[in-house]
Amino acid sequence: MNVWSKLLTALRGGANEMGEAVVDSQALRILDQEIRDADSELRKSKEALAEIMAKHKLASDKVSKSATSIAEYEQYALKALEAGNETLAKEVAEKIANLEVEQANEREQAEGFAASVAQLRKAVSQAEGNIKRLKQQVDTVKATESVQKAQMAVAQRYGGSQAKLQTAVESLERIKQKQAERGAKMEASAELAATSAPDDSLEAKLRAAGIKADSASADSVLARLKDKSKA
Repeated sequence: MNVWSKLLTALRGGANEMGEAVVDSQALRILDQEIRDADSELRKSKEALAEIMAKHKLASDKVSKSATSIAEYEQYALKALEAGNETLAKEVAEKIANLEVEQANEREQAEGFAASVAQLRKAVSQAEGNIKRLKQQVDTVKATESVQKAQMAVAQRYGGSQAKLQTAVESLERIKQKQAERGAKMEASAELAATSAPDDSLEAKLRAAGIKADSASADSVLARLKDKSKA
């Protein structure tokens, strides 16, 4: 196989794959249309069945009427024979023979219509059953398709939400870390301030109790000056 033949084969294969992909993507739509077409054909079959049933009824009525007419003319022939009028009886007999031929034809037609009605009834019943089962299967397929699409959407959203949630958790951890560092710095600053500052509160308590003199009081200044004058 030369290069061009291989290339054409590859192109045909690609076209077939593309065609199959299109058919698969539109499978439910195509199937719905096929079901509608089948319903339409089924309606036509039912209309044809109704027409044949009507013809069968008419043919059966004709057979019944022919039987009634034959019985009636048989009575006429018997009465003619009783009256000794054989010529009239023979004429009536010919009429009966013609009626019997017509009746035989009508019976044959009625039986043919009856056979057609039976066949069509069976075909229509099978078609109705097939279409009903097909519709049920299509409903199941559509429901499954909807559920699977919902599951895929949930899975995609869950995957996205998990990524977003992970990012949020990382941001929260960074904020907590910064807050912890800031708190540690504030505690360290407070400790440094406490160690470097004099304990003013204790000094004030000692002076208030008279245990320690207030270096800034007038008495302490006067005492210091007296000490200097004695010297």
